[in-house]
Order: sequence, then C-alpha cells, then structure tokens
Amino acid sequence: MSGHSKWATTKHRKAAQDAKRSALFSKLSRNITVAAKEGGDPNPDNNASLAAAIEKAKGYSLPKDKIKTAIDKAFGSGKDAANYETVVYEGYGPAGVAVYCEALTDNRNRTAADVRSAFSHAGGSLGTSGSVAFQFERKGQIVVPKQVETGDKKNPIGPNGAAADEEEFMLAVAEAGGDDYEDAEDEWIVYTVPTDLMAVKKALEEQGIETKGAEMTMEPTTPTAVSVSDAKKVMRLIDKLEELEDLQSVYHTMDITDEIAAALDE
Repeated sequence: MSGHSKWATTKHRKAAQDAKRSALFSKLSRNITVAAKEGGDPNPDNNASLAAAIEKAKGYSLPKDKIKTAIDKAFGSGKDAANYETVVYEGYGPAGVAVYCEALTDNRNRTAADVRSAFSHAGGSLGTSGSVAFQFERKGQIVVPKQVETGDKKNPIGPNGAAADEEEFMLAVAEAGGDDYEDAEDEWIVYTVPTDLMAVKKALEEQGIETKGAEMTMEPTTPTAVSVSDAKKVMRLIDKLEELEDLQSVYHTMDITDEIAAALDE
C-alpha cells in the first residue's frame, strides 16, 4: 500500500464545484433525496447509500436543515414528491479523454440535450452506454485531515492521531480495511471498496482519527496523457458539464501532471 497522485484531478473538480456553492448544495440535496427514496429508509443507520450521501454533503458543508429537508422530500407526496431518475452519460472529450457523467433528473430529454450540447461545443462526442465505463473503477473515498482543531487556545491545531505520521497512518488504513491511500498535501485520501466505505470510515474514527468526508468516486484505470492546450479544452468541457443542474458527478481520464495542474491554476 502506498500513496499515489490522483488528487490533482479531484482537487480541480472540487475547486470548480466550490466556486458554484448554491448549485452544489442543490445537487447534494438531490443526491440525498434519491438515496433516501431508493433505500426506502430515512435512517442512514439502516440505509448505506443515504449514509454515504450525507457524508459527502457534510464534506461540502451542507447545512443540517438542508439535509433533513432533502430526506423528508424523499417521502413526500404531491408537489413535494421527488421523481428523479438516475441516468449515466458517457463520451469522449478533446484529445480522446473519456468522460463519465452521473445525473439525477426529472426530465431525461432535457438533460440529454444539455449534455450533448456541452460535448459538441467542446469538440467532443457523446457515446453509447458502456462506451467509456470500462475505463473507470468505482471506489469509496475518505478525506482525512493531517491536523485538526484541538480546542486548546494555546495550541489550537494539533496532529490528527495516526494521520500525522505516514507510517502510522499506513498501518491504521490497513487495519481499518482500506485499499490504498494518497498524500494530498494537508490531507490524506483513503480509497476503499465501495461497499466498505462507511465501515472503513468508522474503523478509522475508532482509532482516534477524525475524518472530513466520505463519498463514492470513479477512478480512471488508465489515465490519458494530454498536452497543456488540450488539458485546458478538456477542463472547459468538464466545467460546462458541472454547471448543469442535473449532473451530480463528472469524471474523466485526463492525467493531470504537475505541469498541467500549474497551467490550469493560471
């Protein structure tokens, strides 16, 4: 088990989402509603999908009242009823980068038209179901800060248990049942088998390690190398897709090197 560098991709995705907080909150709420409805239980202790959706929402600071409203909406009726369906869109962006989009929509035709338009304007193409899914692997992802608030006025920030030392953290992750981890500057990113996400999170916390959020993600199995100019074109497509209200998550296979990451930050 060792750290590896996929975090740049996630970091840029999170930065784009954070810049559109109100739209992000709407997407997180919708995700909670669907998870609650599909699981058939408003209690996250009995609904693993809902628990994961809530953890993801907390990671982005979605207020508790909005979380409760989203859960209540799942079991509402009439105008308060939630009638979303899950739809996946797959295609290729500039430079042959595979793009995988997950949507929750109440109007499949509208969403398909919006996604197709985004791809075509970016010089990409929308593919058929399964055309790029094989290039990704579903994983659970837990964010663990290396330092946390202590509540001590003299020393307000302190080590987050074993997360402060890589050797100790590696052992802690292995003991918790995690698959892998990655050094993400001020945080660790722990990867798990999808079904083990909440169990690994709980096991880390039982070892005295605070976690910052947990969610499902899609990791590319074979990253696509691109030039800086093509990377900018791909990110314009990703940003456009993430602006669409119906799209919950957008994943891509672009290999974001240090050079590309620096160019995208300009």
